[in-house]
Amino acid sequence: MKHPTREKCRQMLDEYGTPDHVRRHCGAVAQTAYTIAEALNNNGFDMDLDLITAAGMLHDIARVKDRHWDVAADYLKDLGFREESEIIRVHMTYSPFSQIEDADETDMVCLGDRLVREDEYVGIDKRIQYIIDKAVKNGHEEKIPFILEKKKDTLRFMNQIENRIGKSIDELMKGK
Repeated sequence: MKHPTREKCRQMLDEYGTPDHVRRHCGAVAQTAYTIAEALNNNGFDMDLDLITAAGMLHDIARVKDRHWDVAADYLKDLGFREESEIIRVHMTYSPFSQIEDADETDMVCLGDRLVREDEYVGIDKRIQYIIDKAVKNGHEEKIPFILEKKKDTLRFMNQIENRIGKSIDELMKGK
């Protein structure tokens, strides 16, 4: 199988012992990324929705481990899921997003992760505020300018998507 199905991803999360709250987060990221990519595909793009779904569902499979992105990427690569592995390896540090004409599956999964808090689509403002609050709580105020730079780039990319699909991502995600 080229990409694991949703059912196979759920099985992999079970086998790995990924906590339920992380599994719900992964599902919400996958759904968000899929929805945005599907809207782009309806406007001339050709993104692999199965890859986006699998990478989204598995991106935090190892979240309870140190450097969870590398641990998860190595695990999936060993299982033969190279493309998922490559997306997962960069999801925590991905920057900058592509220009819209070059948007790809990595952009979609990383964007989905930046728009979901826990298991709910909340949009960029609430998600970034959550990240800033977490940095402050953990004594890392020095990270705030970096976080705000990432937000600025994310907003640029979102604006390009919205112009392409003819509606806001918030509108697109209503009821999802």
